[in-house]
Amino acid sequence: MVVNNHPVKSQKNQGGGDSRGTGFDQFRQSHPEYEETKGLDDLRAKEFARLDENKHVYLDYTGGGLYSDSQLNEHMQILKRGIFGNPHSNNPSSLAITRLDQHARERVLNYFNASPEEYVAIFTQNASGALKLVGESYPFDSQSRYLLTFDNHNAANGIREFARAKGASITYVPVDAPDLRINGNELKRYLEKPGKGNNLFVFPAQSNFSGVQHSLDWIGQAQSLGWDVLVDAAAFVPTNRFDLNVWHPDFVPLSFYKMFGYPTGVGCLIAKKVALKKLRRPWFSGGTIKVVSVQGDSFYLADGEMGFEDGTINYLNLPAVEIGLKFLNEVGIDRIHNRVISLTGWLLENLLALHHSNGAPVLEIYGPRDTAMRGATIAMNFHDPHGKVFNFHEIEESAGKHNISLRTGCFCNPGAGEIAFGLTKADMSDCFEKEERASFEQCIIASKGKTAGAVRVSLGIATNFSDVQRFLEYCREFTDRAVKA
Repeated sequence: MVVNNHPVKSQKNQGGGDSRGTGFDQFRQSHPEYEETKGLDDLRAKEFARLDENKHVYLDYTGGGLYSDSQLNEHMQILKRGIFGNPHSNNPSSLAITRLDQHARERVLNYFNASPEEYVAIFTQNASGALKLVGESYPFDSQSRYLLTFDNHNAANGIREFARAKGASITYVPVDAPDLRINGNELKRYLEKPGKGNNLFVFPAQSNFSGVQHSLDWIGQAQSLGWDVLVDAAAFVPTNRFDLNVWHPDFVPLSFYKMFGYPTGVGCLIAKKVALKKLRRPWFSGGTIKVVSVQGDSFYLADGEMGFEDGTINYLNLPAVEIGLKFLNEVGIDRIHNRVISLTGWLLENLLALHHSNGAPVLEIYGPRDTAMRGATIAMNFHDPHGKVFNFHEIEESAGKHNISLRTGCFCNPGAGEIAFGLTKADMSDCFEKEERASFEQCIIASKGKTAGAVRVSLGIATNFSDVQRFLEYCREFTDRAVKA
């Protein structure tokens, strides 16, 4: 698959509209870098034609990427031609799939420019599984510290339960509203106080809530002060380059479906070999041991990545991982990045310009209002002329009727949400002190009247101008509209 750079003859019917109108001309003038990505219009027509055939605006790439036609075709041809068995054997069918799976493992390291002398790739079911693998195996003790930012996925928050069970101290670094960024000086103050045991610092390269991109310089700073560093790359790598020959975190969890849509059910933990040696697995299973005895009541764990891949890996889908990474390489991650950032910049400018007749803003944007150190993810809430917030569930349902796929809620990132929505420690304490267990949303809305979620749109490889223009037109429909009593 090759992406051509020749001019696109027509963009009609992309996302159900004609992006060659006045709005598109103005967009090109204000974002000339978009022209360098026009080959992606050919890509959309060839590989993602189903979007325009269904007049569908897909704006949930942080939730899950879209797969191309060629990825499916290539993978299906491999499966149709081959005879593949469980890789835990040396028979011909097992050896055949083992070779393909090893190619996929090597391709992962190569894609991220990770030296095989320094890193290994451990296949998991998703990024959350990779985070759990670190959390359950990290050598926390009463002298350890677990440091993480408010802005983190729930799987990172979940590691605190492993840390707490082993007596480690747990500290959160807050984010500052309205941009939802970390104060670098405040973070430095936390980093300068590691525990006497093993210390783990976790942060996302890009927020799955607000799109904020946190500084990768923190990796080296933290390591120099005695911390192991886990960088959650799941929301970052679909549209950004992450070079592990430049940055050297100890652990990097990611999900492949967020990068290129297919296959689901396969993620990865890229881990430094020296960091991996620190981990102590709480159990063993088939495939993770060299030898185990019932009567001898002992076992030896397998070396390297094999000691961390429980049971049988998702072996038939791993060739699709290599295909997906090859697809992204051919398209060019920098080209994807430039396109989504130019579209995000235009969308932010126009969303912020929407006002009711009385001058009140239609939308409240959470996070950065420009494209400096941010990704193509925008979180927002809709307000009526009197400042009342539209229920985000109703927004999702309404957008669906316009054939627009977006996401609502707190996006498994409660810390960023609590700061964005102005929720306090007292608010959350009240929630957990209720006699009856209720949802996060029910707790907040019932007790304080505050919102407990937002609307999120996120852009990706197949997004074009017509997609963001259609979403903007949808948002304009809320001008002067009142929240129903």
